[in-house]
Amino acid sequence: MGRFINPFTDFGFKFLFGREVEKELLIDFLNDLLVGEHVVTDIQFLNNEQQPEVKTERGAIYDIYCVTDTGERIIVEMQNRKQPYFKDRALFYLSRAITQQAKKGNWDFHLDAVYGVFFMNFVMDKDIPSKIRTDVVLSDRDTGKLFNNKFRQIFIELPNFTKEEDECENDFERWIYILKHMDTLDRMPFKARKAVFERLEKMASKANMSQEERAQYEEEWKVYNDYYNTLDYAKQEGKQEGRQEGLQEGMQKGMQKGRQENKLETARNLKELGVVDDIIIKATGLSKAEIEKL
Repeated sequence: MGRFINPFTDFGFKFLFGREVEKELLIDFLNDLLVGEHVVTDIQFLNNEQQPEVKTERGAIYDIYCVTDTGERIIVEMQNRKQPYFKDRALFYLSRAITQQAKKGNWDFHLDAVYGVFFMNFVMDKDIPSKIRTDVVLSDRDTGKLFNNKFRQIFIELPNFTKEEDECENDFERWIYILKHMDTLDRMPFKARKAVFERLEKMASKANMSQEERAQYEEEWKVYNDYYNTLDYAKQEGKQEGRQEGLQEGMQKGMQKGRQENKLETARNLKELGVVDDIIIKATGLSKAEIEKL
């Protein structure tokens, strides 16, 4: 383990971005995420466990759930493991945050905007050209004009970010670079450019954690590390099995080719001895057309 915590563990992610006392980190990241569109000056953390209205329905537990000073509700999630219906899950999470705004009695259906920010430690769609960020809004299909600004999903696919430190062009990219490499860094980059990264260096340093925080983090880090070690082992096993299957397939093809050549050689010799085709067919299993070509 390196000098800084791994922000992709559940504890590490919430330790950096999910605490009221250090909320300026999340505010700064959100402003770099939404630069040129919106400015967040303050946030209030909400209860991340949203109970269903009916017991038989399913609730939702968000990693981080907050509301801005201008009323936008923002869900921030870190997802390490690929799921078959992750897009549906993201849609469900935002839908829950929308429906829970319903008011009893006479209500005009005014809604606060809901944003979902999803960090993914995997590639969402391998058949789609790689990009670090995917923004989903409600817009008209033909014109592309925004239809309703109350729904926004931002997916951040970390494996698709391949820039080096000196290649980062803006503060959003600098955030992503730091988060992706944090647990392997010896120093926190970009401190001279942006003061919040100096604050992040102190926050993310394991040396500044209490014994209780350190113990909880290391326990979760072991689970995280075991998962990825298991995943890497499974990939290596799959590659080895693939190579072995390829070798076996190659041997089988080679043997089949050898048997075919033997049959052709036998048929050629019988034909030179004047043996009729019907007998050669029975002796070798070759077709009449194959024998006529000899």
